[in-house]
Amino acid sequence: MCFEPTARPPAPPRSGFRANSERISLNTPDGNVAAACLATTTEDGGPGVVILPDVRGLHPYYEALANEFAQAGVHALAVDLYGRTAGPHFRDEAFDYAPHRSAANDAGVRADARAATEHLAGAGCERVFAVGFCFGGRAAFMQASREGIAGAVGFYGWPARAEEGGMSPIDEARAGLVRTPVLALYGGADENITEEHRSAYDSALEEAGIDHERVVYPGAPHSFFDRKMTDHADACSDSWRRVLAFMGVPPS
Repeated sequence: MCFEPTARPPAPPRSGFRANSERISLNTPDGNVAAACLATTTEDGGPGVVILPDVRGLHPYYEALANEFAQAGVHALAVDLYGRTAGPHFRDEAFDYAPHRSAANDAGVRADARAATEHLAGAGCERVFAVGFCFGGRAAFMQASREGIAGAVGFYGWPARAEEGGMSPIDEARAGLVRTPVLALYGGADENITEEHRSAYDSALEEAGIDHERVVYPGAPHSFFDRKMTDHADACSDSWRRVLAFMGVPPS
Protein backbone atom coordinates (compact mmCIF):
# COMPACT_ATOMS: atom_id res chain seq x y z
CA MET A 1 0.00 0.00 0.00
CA CYS A 2 1.32 3.43 -0.92
CA PHE A 3 -0.14 5.31 2.04
CA GLU A 4 -1.51 4.64 5.46
CA PRO A 5 -5.35 4.79 5.42
CA THR A 6 -5.32 8.09 7.33
CA ALA A 7 -2.73 9.75 5.09
CA ARG A 8 -3.62 13.11 3.56
CA PRO A 9 -1.69 15.33 1.16
CA PRO A 10 0.41 18.19 2.47
CA ALA A 11 -0.86 21.73 1.98
CA PRO A 12 0.38 23.59 -1.10
CA PRO A 13 2.57 26.70 -0.82
CA ARG A 14 -0.23 28.96 -2.06
CA SER A 15 -3.92 28.74 -1.22
CA GLY A 16 -7.22 30.57 -1.14
CA PHE A 17 -8.22 29.91 -4.75
CA ARG A 18 -10.65 26.98 -4.45
CA ALA A 19 -14.08 27.70 -5.92
CA ASN A 20 -16.00 24.45 -5.50
CA SER A 21 -15.72 20.67 -5.42
CA GLU A 22 -18.13 17.89 -6.26
CA ARG A 23 -18.30 14.18 -6.89
CA ILE A 24 -19.20 13.32 -10.47
CA SER A 25 -19.49 10.33 -12.79
CA LEU A 26 -17.19 10.33 -15.79
CA ASN A 27 -18.13 8.57 -19.03
CA THR A 28 -15.13 7.16 -20.88
CA PRO A 29 -14.72 6.44 -24.61
CA ASP A 30 -15.00 2.67 -24.13
CA GLY A 31 -18.33 2.87 -22.30
CA ASN A 32 -16.99 2.78 -18.75
CA VAL A 33 -18.41 4.99 -16.02
CA ALA A 34 -15.83 6.12 -13.46
CA ALA A 35 -16.23 7.87 -10.13
CA ALA A 36 -14.38 11.17 -10.03
CA CYS A 37 -13.89 14.22 -7.84
CA LEU A 38 -13.82 17.62 -9.54
CA ALA A 39 -12.40 20.65 -7.73
CA THR A 40 -12.39 24.03 -9.45
CA THR A 41 -10.39 27.19 -8.85
CA THR A 42 -11.16 30.89 -8.98
CA GLU A 43 -7.79 31.58 -10.58
CA ASP A 44 -8.25 33.06 -14.07
CA GLY A 45 -6.56 30.94 -16.71
CA GLY A 46 -5.63 28.23 -14.24
CA PRO A 47 -4.40 24.98 -15.77
CA GLY A 48 -6.08 21.62 -15.25
CA VAL A 49 -4.70 18.44 -13.75
CA VAL A 50 -5.90 14.86 -14.03
CA ILE A 51 -5.04 13.00 -10.83
CA LEU A 52 -4.33 9.27 -11.23
CA PRO A 53 -4.48 7.47 -7.85
CA ASP A 54 -2.34 4.71 -6.40
CA VAL A 55 -3.47 1.08 -6.09
CA ARG A 56 -6.31 1.94 -3.71
CA GLY A 57 -8.32 3.73 -6.38
CA LEU A 58 -10.14 6.95 -5.59
CA HIS A 59 -9.22 6.99 -1.91
CA PRO A 60 -10.16 10.09 0.17
CA TYR A 61 -6.50 11.11 -0.09
CA TYR A 62 -7.06 11.92 -3.76
CA GLU A 63 -10.29 13.78 -3.23
CA ALA A 64 -8.39 15.88 -0.69
CA LEU A 65 -5.54 16.34 -3.17
CA ALA A 66 -7.96 17.62 -5.82
CA ASN A 67 -9.11 20.26 -3.35
CA GLU A 68 -5.53 21.20 -2.51
CA PHE A 69 -4.75 21.71 -6.20
CA ALA A 70 -7.81 23.94 -6.52
CA GLN A 71 -6.66 25.91 -3.48
CA ALA A 72 -3.36 26.48 -5.29
CA GLY A 73 -5.02 27.69 -8.51
CA VAL A 74 -5.38 24.49 -10.56
CA HIS A 75 -8.62 22.88 -11.75
CA ALA A 76 -8.33 19.24 -10.64
CA LEU A 77 -10.13 16.04 -11.56
CA ALA A 78 -9.23 12.90 -9.59
CA VAL A 79 -10.49 9.82 -11.40
CA ASP A 80 -10.99 6.26 -10.18
CA LEU A 81 -9.26 3.69 -12.42
CA TYR A 82 -11.31 0.67 -11.31
CA GLY A 83 -14.75 1.50 -12.66
CA ARG A 84 -14.74 -1.42 -15.10
CA THR A 85 -14.57 -3.99 -12.32
CA ALA A 86 -15.63 -2.17 -9.14
CA GLY A 87 -18.36 0.06 -10.57
CA PRO A 88 -18.75 3.85 -10.45
CA HIS A 89 -18.87 3.99 -6.68
CA PHE A 90 -17.09 5.98 -3.99
CA ARG A 91 -15.59 3.54 -1.51
CA ASP A 92 -14.43 3.47 2.08
CA GLU A 93 -11.21 2.26 3.71
CA ALA A 94 -12.37 -1.38 3.64
CA PHE A 95 -12.27 -1.55 -0.17
CA ASP A 96 -10.36 -4.62 -1.36
CA TYR A 97 -8.42 -3.09 -4.23
CA ALA A 98 -6.17 -6.06 -5.08
CA PRO A 99 -8.38 -7.87 -7.64
CA HIS A 100 -9.22 -4.60 -9.35
CA ARG A 101 -5.59 -3.59 -9.62
CA SER A 102 -4.87 -7.00 -11.17
CA ALA A 103 -7.61 -6.44 -13.75
CA ALA A 104 -6.55 -2.90 -14.68
CA ASN A 105 -4.60 -2.41 -17.89
CA ASP A 106 -2.97 0.42 -19.81
CA ALA A 107 -5.78 0.71 -22.37
CA GLY A 108 -8.42 1.20 -19.69
CA VAL A 109 -6.31 3.66 -17.73
CA ARG A 110 -5.60 5.61 -20.90
CA ALA A 111 -9.32 5.78 -21.69
CA ASP A 112 -10.08 7.05 -18.18
CA ALA A 113 -7.30 9.63 -18.32
CA ARG A 114 -8.43 10.79 -21.76
CA ALA A 115 -12.01 11.26 -20.56
CA ALA A 116 -10.78 13.28 -17.58
CA THR A 117 -8.53 15.38 -19.83
CA GLU A 118 -11.37 16.10 -22.22
CA HIS A 119 -13.68 17.02 -19.35
CA LEU A 120 -11.22 19.63 -18.10
CA ALA A 121 -10.52 20.89 -21.62
CA GLY A 122 -14.25 21.19 -22.24
CA ALA A 123 -14.53 23.28 -19.09
CA GLY A 124 -12.04 25.78 -20.51
CA CYS A 125 -8.63 24.52 -19.37
CA GLU A 126 -6.20 25.31 -22.15
CA ARG A 127 -3.43 23.22 -20.59
CA VAL A 128 -4.12 19.92 -18.85
CA PHE A 129 -1.47 17.93 -17.02
CA ALA A 130 -1.43 14.40 -15.61
CA VAL A 131 -0.14 13.67 -12.11
CA GLY A 132 -0.06 10.26 -10.46
CA PHE A 133 1.30 8.30 -7.52
CA CYS A 134 2.94 4.83 -7.58
CA PHE A 135 0.62 2.81 -9.86
CA GLY A 136 -0.84 6.15 -10.91
CA GLY A 137 2.64 7.64 -11.18
CA ARG A 138 3.56 5.08 -13.80
CA ALA A 139 0.19 5.76 -15.44
CA ALA A 140 1.01 9.48 -15.55
CA PHE A 141 4.33 8.71 -17.26
CA MET A 142 2.39 6.64 -19.81
CA GLN A 143 0.12 9.61 -20.60
CA ALA A 144 3.15 11.58 -21.80
CA SER A 145 2.92 9.68 -25.09
CA ARG A 146 -0.56 10.85 -26.06
CA GLU A 147 -2.00 14.07 -27.42
CA GLY A 148 -3.89 16.48 -25.21
CA ILE A 149 -1.52 16.37 -22.24
CA ALA A 150 0.66 19.41 -21.52
CA GLY A 151 2.99 17.49 -19.21
CA ALA A 152 3.23 14.44 -16.94
CA VAL A 153 4.20 14.32 -13.27
CA GLY A 154 4.94 11.02 -11.58
CA PHE A 155 5.39 10.69 -7.84
CA TYR A 156 7.34 7.46 -7.27
CA GLY A 157 6.04 6.04 -10.55
CA TRP A 158 7.54 2.76 -11.74
CA PRO A 159 9.48 3.63 -14.92
CA ALA A 160 10.61 0.07 -15.70
CA ARG A 161 7.25 -1.67 -15.19
CA ALA A 162 5.47 -3.00 -18.28
CA GLU A 163 1.91 -4.28 -17.98
CA GLU A 164 1.07 -7.54 -19.74
CA GLY A 165 1.33 -7.10 -23.49
CA GLY A 166 2.44 -3.48 -23.17
CA MET A 167 5.42 -1.22 -22.72
CA SER A 168 7.09 0.49 -19.81
CA PRO A 169 7.64 4.26 -19.58
CA ILE A 170 11.30 3.58 -20.37
CA ASP A 171 10.28 1.58 -23.46
CA GLU A 172 7.99 4.39 -24.65
CA ALA A 173 10.77 6.95 -24.28
CA ARG A 174 13.27 4.75 -26.10
CA ALA A 175 10.74 4.20 -28.90
CA GLY A 176 10.35 7.94 -29.41
CA LEU A 177 6.70 7.95 -28.37
CA VAL A 178 6.86 10.54 -25.59
CA ARG A 179 5.41 13.89 -26.68
CA THR A 180 5.43 16.10 -23.63
CA PRO A 181 7.63 17.23 -20.70
CA VAL A 182 8.02 14.91 -17.71
CA LEU A 183 8.64 15.64 -14.03
CA ALA A 184 9.68 12.55 -12.06
CA LEU A 185 9.79 12.71 -8.25
CA TYR A 186 11.25 9.87 -6.17
CA GLY A 187 12.14 9.00 -2.61
CA GLY A 188 15.80 8.15 -2.25
CA ALA A 189 15.02 5.44 0.31
CA ASP A 190 12.48 3.74 -1.95
CA GLU A 191 13.61 0.09 -1.91
CA ASN A 192 11.75 -0.94 -5.07
CA ILE A 193 12.28 1.88 -7.56
CA THR A 194 16.02 1.64 -7.92
CA GLU A 195 18.56 4.19 -9.07
CA GLU A 196 19.19 1.96 -12.07
CA HIS A 197 15.56 2.35 -13.16
CA ARG A 198 15.44 6.06 -12.40
CA SER A 199 18.61 6.69 -14.38
CA ALA A 200 17.43 4.55 -17.30
CA TYR A 201 14.24 6.57 -17.63
CA ASP A 202 16.14 9.83 -17.32
CA SER A 203 18.59 8.75 -20.01
CA ALA A 204 15.83 7.56 -22.34
CA LEU A 205 14.04 10.91 -22.08
CA GLU A 206 17.32 12.74 -22.60
CA GLU A 207 18.14 10.75 -25.73
CA ALA A 208 14.62 11.34 -27.04
CA GLY A 209 15.04 15.10 -26.65
CA ILE A 210 12.19 15.43 -24.14
CA ASP A 211 12.25 18.22 -21.59
CA HIS A 212 12.32 16.49 -18.22
CA GLU A 213 13.44 16.75 -14.65
CA ARG A 214 14.27 14.01 -12.17
CA VAL A 215 14.29 14.78 -8.47
CA VAL A 216 15.36 12.27 -5.82
CA TYR A 217 14.82 13.23 -2.18
CA PRO A 218 17.55 11.63 -0.01
CA GLY A 219 16.17 9.48 2.79
CA ALA A 220 12.54 9.87 1.71
CA PRO A 221 10.48 6.65 1.46
CA HIS A 222 8.24 5.53 -1.36
CA SER A 223 5.14 7.43 -0.20
CA PHE A 224 6.71 10.56 1.26
CA PHE A 225 4.05 13.00 -0.02
CA ASP A 226 1.99 12.89 3.17
CA ARG A 227 1.38 15.69 5.67
CA LYS A 228 2.12 13.23 8.49
CA MET A 229 5.63 12.67 7.12
CA THR A 230 7.03 15.50 9.22
CA ASP A 231 10.58 14.21 8.79
CA HIS A 232 10.17 14.82 5.06
CA ALA A 233 8.28 18.11 5.17
CA ASP A 234 11.01 19.77 3.11
CA ALA A 235 10.60 17.15 0.36
CA CYS A 236 6.83 17.70 0.37
CA SER A 237 7.24 21.48 0.14
CA ASP A 238 9.81 21.22 -2.62
CA SER A 239 7.62 18.77 -4.55
CA TRP A 240 4.66 21.17 -4.43
CA ARG A 241 6.86 24.02 -5.60
CA ARG A 242 8.23 22.02 -8.51
CA VAL A 243 4.85 20.64 -9.56
CA LEU A 244 3.16 24.04 -9.59
CA ALA A 245 6.09 25.62 -11.44
CA PHE A 246 5.96 22.77 -13.97
CA MET A 247 2.29 23.64 -14.55
CA GLY A 248 3.04 27.34 -14.93
CA VAL A 249 1.35 28.38 -11.68
CA PRO A 250 2.90 31.57 -10.28
CA PRO A 251 4.68 31.30 -6.92
CA SER A 252 2.95 32.40 -3.74
